[in-house]
Amino acid sequence: MFTGIIQEVGQIADVSPKAGDVRLKVATGKLPMTEVQLGDSIAVNGVCLTAVQLGEASFSADVSVETLSLTTLGKARRGTQVNLELAMTPTTRFGGHIVSGHVDGIGVVVAKWDDGRSVRFRIRTPAELARYIATKGSICVDGISLTVNKVDGVEFEVNIVPHTLVQTTLGTAAVGMEVNLEVDIIARYLERLLTCGQQQEKVNMELLKRAGFIQET
Repeated sequence: MFTGIIQEVGQIADVSPKAGDVRLKVATGKLPMTEVQLGDSIAVNGVCLTAVQLGEASFSADVSVETLSLTTLGKARRGTQVNLELAMTPTTRFGGHIVSGHVDGIGVVVAKWDDGRSVRFRIRTPAELARYIATKGSICVDGISLTVNKVDGVEFEVNIVPHTLVQTTLGTAAVGMEVNLEVDIIARYLERLLTCGQQQEKVNMELLKRAGFIQET
């Protein structure tokens, strides 16, 4: 479990194909690796990976075929910069939101522009994820916990403050860049609870009324 507060920007140091999948070696920069043990989870661009080898300033992790196909790690190359976060502990400050490290899909940056000292990003999401994204709700983009500023169909906007631009890979993000997306875990489970046993009924105002979440006056 993670919070979406990036601790360090690392770099892919090596990509080794292994029997159809891949082992990644990640240079971790100033990430406090003394706290990490074999088998611990580390989020790499929002993807929860298990450390199978440890170095003083690096770790290696196996990435399955499914993860390679569903996340941007499938296109990772030596030198690719990645956002890093260690798994949270019982004493971790919860500065972001609940992030599982299980990527739901890949989005694309379709626009960016200056907004005061910040930068506004517009991201297109896969159609099947759009219903989980709400204005002023939470979204995880490449492992970064962000607040959704606006939703327009299958696109949403986020405002990136100067600190986040400096401390994450979004500082160098360009239009056309693909990003890993993880929607709010609460939204996913809420839909499952409301639709369990029903055939593909989407969460809408009528469903919420029937479930008792909205009462008519």
